[in-house]
Amino acid sequence: MASERDDEDGGSSKKKNNNKYRRDKPWDNDEIDHWNVDAWDTEKDNLTGGSLLEESSFATLFPKYREKYLREVWPVVTRSLDKVKIACELNLIEGSMTVRTTRKTSDPYVILKARDLIKLLARSIPAPQALKVLSDEVHCDIVKIGGLVRNKERFVKRRQRLLGPDGATLKALELLTQCYILVQGNTVSVMGTYQGIKQVRKVVLDCMNNIHPVYNIKRLMIMRELQKDPKLASENWERFLPTFKKKNVQRKTPRQIEDENRKAKNSGGDAKKGKKKVYTPFPPAQTPSKIDMQLDSGEYFLSERERKAKKIAEKMATGAIKSEEKRKARELNFVPPTKPSAPNSVKGGLKEETNKSLDLEKLKEKFSKSGSKRKSISATDYVAGYPSSTVSKDEPEKKKKKKDKKKKEKRQKSE
Repeated sequence: MASERDDEDGGSSKKKNNNKYRRDKPWDNDEIDHWNVDAWDTEKDNLTGGSLLEESSFATLFPKYREKYLREVWPVVTRSLDKVKIACELNLIEGSMTVRTTRKTSDPYVILKARDLIKLLARSIPAPQALKVLSDEVHCDIVKIGGLVRNKERFVKRRQRLLGPDGATLKALELLTQCYILVQGNTVSVMGTYQGIKQVRKVVLDCMNNIHPVYNIKRLMIMRELQKDPKLASENWERFLPTFKKKNVQRKTPRQIEDENRKAKNSGGDAKKGKKKVYTPFPPAQTPSKIDMQLDSGEYFLSERERKAKKIAEKMATGAIKSEEKRKARELNFVPPTKPSAPNSVKGGLKEETNKSLDLEKLKEKFSKSGSKRKSISATDYVAGYPSSTVSKDEPEKKKKKKDKKKKEKRQKSE
């Protein structure tokens, strides 16, 4: 009997606990838009006591370069804040802006809107755009990006990615999210709806974490097209959205490393074992700085004038060496080339030179002793080596006579 009661109690308790905390809530319906913010009506919506019990105030500092612009625009700001019954003050000595509630203030949330207004004005947003935040449909957010990236150069590059070439990336992001975005210094100021601000914040933080904004812009474009289709309103969109993951692609090993590995294999050893360093508990020696080198050379203790004089002397010495080398190189062009020496003939162990100077007188005697045929040839003609000098002067006259005879004989025959 006891077991039956326990079973009954257990069954009843399961039924009771099933919907214990799952009661119907009147505000949890699909028909209600939770993102919608109802506008404050001064006539219908009144405070219970008629006015706020205490005064609330917010102040913010602004940079020096904004002082001139804020002084010009401040009358417009005061007029717009007077409409919502908020007092404001511009302190040029301290460099601050202050907003506070008054006895006439009926909307309790408008002081937070005024706080956002002075924050946006301090962040270099123009006054006509910043004043839109006072309406209930527009909200703002200031994303701090200064401490997300340590390296200054890397931070500037990633911040530039948000702007894109000629501000194209920023313009596309503004159109897709329906927000106003301003990148200024270490912050990104955003104005728009809650959903748009949430999307912009995600894109900005991803950009600072080295994810390019183009990927998120593609994702937002696909989501915008999917919103137009009413059939896909209740479905999950993950299958349509692209996923951008980092890929560790194996890069090709350099040729030098491949050659070293090949040599190590051919030699019978392992490439990795060959490169293994011997462990030493001591750190490597510190490289000497410029001051250390000056101390070693003694230059550190010289005066400025002596250092300059030493540098000039070193330059003069190096310049003199270089000029001497150039002078020698120029002189080489004027050195005459050496004549190739004739091969020496060896006879009986003695070397005889073939390039002996010719004795002209001995040659004249030789030709004078020879017959009448060579009397007409002079020794100088022989030395000069003219082939025409071997022919005698009487030979051309004899040839002319023979020709004349032949011509006469032909004439006679023809007659």
